[in-house]
Amino acid sequence: LLVSAEDHLLQILSKTRELDMIIVVGLPIAADNQLFNCAVVVHKGMILGAVPKTFIPNYSEFYEKRWFASGSSTISDRIILCGYEVPFGTDLLFRSSTIPELCIALEICEDLWVPIPPSSLHCIYGATIILNPSASNEVVGKHEYRKYLASQQSARCMAGYIYASCGFGESTTDVVFAGHADIHESGTLLAESTRFSQESQLIISDLDLQKISADRRRNNSFMEFIKTDAFTYKKYRHISFSMILKERSTTCQKVHPHPFVPDNIQMRNHRCNEIFSIQIAGLAKRIAHTGVKTVIVGISGGLDSTLALLVCVKTFDYLGLLRKNIKGITMPGFGTTDRTYYNALSLMESLGITIEEISIRTACLQHFQDINHDPAIHDITYENTQARERTQILMDIANRDGGLVIGTGDLSELALGWATYNGDHMSMYAVNVGIPKTLVRYLVQWVSDHMLEDTSRRTLLDILDTPVSPELLPPSPDGKIHQKTEELVGPYELHDFFLYYMVRFGFSPSKISFLAAQAFKGLYTKEIILKWLEVFYRRFFTQQFKRSCLPDGPKVGSICLSPRGDWRMPSDASYKVWMDEIEHLKK
Repeated sequence: LLVSAEDHLLQILSKTRELDMIIVVGLPIAADNQLFNCAVVVHKGMILGAVPKTFIPNYSEFYEKRWFASGSSTISDRIILCGYEVPFGTDLLFRSSTIPELCIALEICEDLWVPIPPSSLHCIYGATIILNPSASNEVVGKHEYRKYLASQQSARCMAGYIYASCGFGESTTDVVFAGHADIHESGTLLAESTRFSQESQLIISDLDLQKISADRRRNNSFMEFIKTDAFTYKKYRHISFSMILKERSTTCQKVHPHPFVPDNIQMRNHRCNEIFSIQIAGLAKRIAHTGVKTVIVGISGGLDSTLALLVCVKTFDYLGLLRKNIKGITMPGFGTTDRTYYNALSLMESLGITIEEISIRTACLQHFQDINHDPAIHDITYENTQARERTQILMDIANRDGGLVIGTGDLSELALGWATYNGDHMSMYAVNVGIPKTLVRYLVQWVSDHMLEDTSRRTLLDILDTPVSPELLPPSPDGKIHQKTEELVGPYELHDFFLYYMVRFGFSPSKISFLAAQAFKGLYTKEIILKWLEVFYRRFFTQQFKRSCLPDGPKVGSICLSPRGDWRMPSDASYKVWMDEIEHLKK
């Protein structure tokens, strides 16, 4: 059997000399007066190394110690295999000389099931992909647990984890094998085989090694284990191989266009429930800490102020406070349309809060006169005067009534700086500060479906259907919204996509535009994507000064732009490197 296994390995070497592919073959190897259960790594018909299994099970249906020794009992660090002298041991890392992030390590079957799998150490020493050839039989419940182990190990190690077990054709004297195989990336299942199939199967997925490397650099706890007493230094041998890096125009892994919004409705509902609960808990703590009994919210009839109001209402319900102590202030201005005005009033009335209406037109006209500005000139002064007048009203009412001004601005607006400095940019507690624009709509929809009465729900449906607008410019002649945010600053779904991949993983403009082309194929051309990507970078860098003095607000996801939390950035940081790359992409 040992001779035959080596003969067949020779055949594999012969038939793969032209394949620029890493191949792993399992076979028994005799060495050091012992027998080892091994995985042999092959590239272009050459053996790169042989890795023996470390943990040998000897319980229940497993009696491997009858034959096999642990990889920890090896003596030789090189052996003769198929006529070649090759590296041998559990200390092998297979590192690409052409792809910086590609470093492969192996563990075998039972190695995954122990408290600290060998792959934990492999990854600390640089492995980004773990391969696990296995012979794991099926019993009731084992499949889900095994998949969970691989998922959790890929998450803890911030690595790709590729698992492949034997299937149809193995002996079924006492056990059955189902051909379980799956691919995980940092805890996410990317591909999975069909168990109990009679046919051979091939599952394929992309692994984003730049994402893995970015995660490790970002999480400085990843390497803290080496400073603990439990850490035992291990000297690894690095086996180099060269692969040709090929350009690709597509990925075989689906790129979701809305990374903040789960496409699975059950997961989305769960996410909305969790986020809304975080918002409520944050505001409840702030109210309890300050001892106020009143909150003040500016209600425009748009999505952001609607979400903020819903958070206030459910927080007051949670604290057992009267909704009448929530004061909704509607402040019609030069751009307010009948649609948003009546939606604001209807929503506040249906929720049972206290309503105040204060027009800002007269005050703004007086201010224009005071600063000698022509109100017929609809420039940034014209727009920002209205935003700051509204903020002054809210702040002064809060002082008058001993309350807190609740901010309505969202994460996407903060990223783009789409807020008036010391206007709607400012509040006493900002409940939406961690919510991207693409998720606000789903949150409002979820609250409407699960937590509100029919009267409020009818108004919310129309608010959900209203174009996003600050309503600072006069409406069109037919009374409809004339100033539409996404026509001015770009589609929020693109900006949220850019924000996620730039802040979360530090991806370059070229990689973000590549992913966006896959995610929005058929919707936006390359030219449109680059146009708005340029706008995104310019606004993100130049508007940092607004984020440097944000009001408090709850972090709800992996992206947070608070200067006291995740995002610390100079207000005058140069963005030339990013813009130069975008200019190159345009050519």
